[in-house]
Amino acid sequence: MFLNVHSSYSLKYGTLSIGQLVQSARQLDIHQMVLTDINNSTGAIEFIRECYKQNIAKEKNEAQKGNIPYQLKPVVGIEFRIQNRLLYVGIAKSKEGMRELNEFLSHHNIHNIPLPEVPPDFKDAYVIYPFHKLFAKDLKEHEFVGIRSNQLNTLYKHPILNQQEKMLVWHPVTVADKITYRLHEYLRAIDLNTLLSKVAENDKCEKDEYLIDENRLVKQFEQYPFMVANTRKLLDGCDLIDYFEPGSEPVSKNRLTYTKSLDHDKVLLRRIALIGLKYRYGEHNIIARERLEKELRIIEFKKYCAYFLITFDIVRHAIGECNFYHVGRGSGANSLVAYCLRITDVDPIELDLYFERFLHEKRTSPPDFDLDFSWDERKTIQEYIFKKYPLGHVAFLGTMSTFKDRAIIREIGKVLGLSKEEIDSFTDPTRERENLQNPTYQKLLAVHAYMKNMPNQRSIHAGGILISEEPITYYTALDMPPKGFPTVQWDMYEAEQIGYEKFDILSQRGIGHIREAVDLIKSNQGKEIDIHDFKTFKEDARLNEILREGQPIGCFYIESPAMRQLLKKLRCDNYLTLVAASSIIRPGVASSGMMKAYIERYHAPDKVQYLCPQMEEQLKETFGVMVYQEDVIKVCHYFAGLDLADSDILRKAMSGKYRSKLAFDELVNKFFASARKQGHSEELITEVWRQISSFAGYSFSKAHSASFAVESYQSLFLKTYFPKEFMVAVINNYGGFYSRWVYVYELQKTGARVHLPCVNNSDDVVNIKGNDAYLGFIRIQGLEDKFVTRIVQERRQNGFYLDLEDFVQRTCITLEQAIILIRLGALRFTGKDRKTLLWDIHNYLGFKQKKVNHAELFKLKYKTYELPSLEDSELENAYTELELLGFPLNYKMFDFLKTNYRGDVMANEMNNRVGETVRMVGNYVCEKTVHTVKNTKMWFGTFVDVNGDFFDTTHFPNATPVYPFKGKGCYLILGKVVEDFGFPSIEVLKFAKLPIHMNPVAID
Repeated sequence: MFLNVHSSYSLKYGTLSIGQLVQSARQLDIHQMVLTDINNSTGAIEFIRECYKQNIAKEKNEAQKGNIPYQLKPVVGIEFRIQNRLLYVGIAKSKEGMRELNEFLSHHNIHNIPLPEVPPDFKDAYVIYPFHKLFAKDLKEHEFVGIRSNQLNTLYKHPILNQQEKMLVWHPVTVADKITYRLHEYLRAIDLNTLLSKVAENDKCEKDEYLIDENRLVKQFEQYPFMVANTRKLLDGCDLIDYFEPGSEPVSKNRLTYTKSLDHDKVLLRRIALIGLKYRYGEHNIIARERLEKELRIIEFKKYCAYFLITFDIVRHAIGECNFYHVGRGSGANSLVAYCLRITDVDPIELDLYFERFLHEKRTSPPDFDLDFSWDERKTIQEYIFKKYPLGHVAFLGTMSTFKDRAIIREIGKVLGLSKEEIDSFTDPTRERENLQNPTYQKLLAVHAYMKNMPNQRSIHAGGILISEEPITYYTALDMPPKGFPTVQWDMYEAEQIGYEKFDILSQRGIGHIREAVDLIKSNQGKEIDIHDFKTFKEDARLNEILREGQPIGCFYIESPAMRQLLKKLRCDNYLTLVAASSIIRPGVASSGMMKAYIERYHAPDKVQYLCPQMEEQLKETFGVMVYQEDVIKVCHYFAGLDLADSDILRKAMSGKYRSKLAFDELVNKFFASARKQGHSEELITEVWRQISSFAGYSFSKAHSASFAVESYQSLFLKTYFPKEFMVAVINNYGGFYSRWVYVYELQKTGARVHLPCVNNSDDVVNIKGNDAYLGFIRIQGLEDKFVTRIVQERRQNGFYLDLEDFVQRTCITLEQAIILIRLGALRFTGKDRKTLLWDIHNYLGFKQKKVNHAELFKLKYKTYELPSLEDSELENAYTELELLGFPLNYKMFDFLKTNYRGDVMANEMNNRVGETVRMVGNYVCEKTVHTVKNTKMWFGTFVDVNGDFFDTTHFPNATPVYPFKGKGCYLILGKVVEDFGFPSIEVLKFAKLPIHMNPVAID
């Protein structure tokens, strides 16, 4: 009887979740209602599923009481609006009708076409128009008009009475009560970006838009029983049974085949995998062949051949057609088939990785591959996928952002008209106790309690793509976000519930570093690099020596201060240790104490006491610490005797990803029962289970860590043997963990001559020719993109610029833009200093842009004047570089200091001064704030000394009660040198930023 129900997916309008709506309907004995969210179908399948779940629960409950149960029949549709004006509501008769509605909305979203006043003639969907006094329309077979109870008094002699069979009971649902109506008003004010008091009545729902008992609703229309009958007839004509799926797990909605035949898919996958097996392992590797056959059996059983083949096709296109480099990571690297298909470069046999971590017979949730490409190549791959598969069968995953704590306070404060200062004070966590006494803040908290975690806006997933067998519009309408690809209106969690496995096409800067470095090496040195020769890299003694020293600045995943410290503490000099380091560096592992335990055991393996021989055999590689998720699987399998499938299910359950507590308890009982059958004592089983329970939630996929480690070695190889080209590539691909200046200085440390931008030598990005590297025009503060492009293109087409006049005429540059380049020295090719050029450019362009006639017959020279000698200060130029580049190139930050003091101890001497209190001077690199168990702040800092060597500091709350960092600059540090497993650092006692020479221009 309720034809127009809004959930909270009617963004900033509806107030009730899907679960709340269904539960309320059941409590009121409502038999039929239609979810029609505004311009979206985000919650449609969730609504159907929730009704089905609650119907089953109700049936069981009623059956136990001996009563006859009834069903809550879900019907879905879409409410179509332009801005806040209701046009009509579409209601699906069937699954085909929902597709019609979704495709209608998708067409207008994708092509950015306004919705029409009258929709098309749907074959399997009804259209309901809102009634008003002047309503006059000859309604078609599928069209109706909805009439509210408060509109009945306007029906007297109304023309619509001539079409009685088209009149329906209309009772929209938006809120639950007076409180949620007030919440609705807040949401509308936020949506309209206006004050709460200024929200117009026609921008809000009516106050009676809540669910009521069906009998009460029928009574409101007792004078018009035909309207009740029409409404029931319409709802009875809707049947969405095709969306109901028997069983607890959804049927896969992904593309079922790659070759249009399941059998052909099996044959093709096997053939490609065998070719890859020969490439990876040679002709006669029996272990690899047996593993391959086992995996293929499971893949075929789970009907996953198409998923592997589609991923293989993407990788083949990237490698063969585009010459792109990629990294396949995540649990997919546990698969030998994936390794043979070159989806990943991680050898699962070498690392003892279990395929069951990725896929097994009992797995219910779908796994997926993560493919990383360079940040500037990913779109090409995405475009290939969208062109390869039919329109409507491929789409990006969406995301649903929700209202968060501080954002809610800010939004509510704005619509209440609070000042920015007051809002800022309410979002300051240090003033929480004071704010709780404030009545206004209490009011904000009351609204916050209702709004928290409500849907706020739809967006696009970082890289998830769906490729569907049937049109995706059976399940969702499509949006067209700014990225330019059709996108579903729900997120990855709903996709999994529906039965979709995503293809993750992701990007990272580290791959850009590697790809561009390889290209630069070829162009600058004429050398071809096989960057996939990982087996050679990991055995390279020189690379492992650099790894052990913990100074891999610029190298993917291993350059951060925390990772450098860990590498140094472990004295990491091999691939397997790096894989472990990539896992234990993660925050949960480190905070749990596992990192410390691992380091201690790593340095004293003979002192490790294992609980039993099976634990020693399975965990010897990690010294008894369950570093990886695969370790949990191994212990469950080899110690307790569970099969690998159950072992993975138990591992996943302990990480908090299992839905049923009852099923989890059954697995735990199975673990204990199976372990007893292995002959283990109760005490031993209990202790092993305790360790599994404590480690499982923190453990990390070994395959994931291995993928990172492979890429780290590739970066390390390039930095070690081709440091100049590698550092240029890092800079051009937007750096890594640190600020840009760190990488520029690292480039200088390689021996390269790094030059300021020059209009006759620089490109948009940094270039390198021989030993000379020129900074690019990109990232110059204030320089417009159009001139960055024009300067470079004009020079390439017509040769070097001859002088200032020639440069201005050929680029049509403005005075302001020319001044930026002159101040930075980019026109030094003229032989004139910056001050003289500034006089010349003002003389030439004046204060207005001079019109340049490219068709002039004769080139007229502008007059020149004899100028007095102008002083060009090195300090002034350094300040200019600091302003326009963010760092001075050849004038170190230490040179700005008023003092010549550079510290008593350098970074490379710290190991010899452990236990001593020393003074050091360091140039600030970065900092990290953490909270202690007592909820006080402490800090970790990273600095470089005057020689360019890194050192790290620790700032305890009791020693530095006031936040000590004051941004860029050099600091005088007094502290005690401490050492932890060979890694020295400073425990800071006193800390101050040092004064610098002022800019001469500012002084003048």
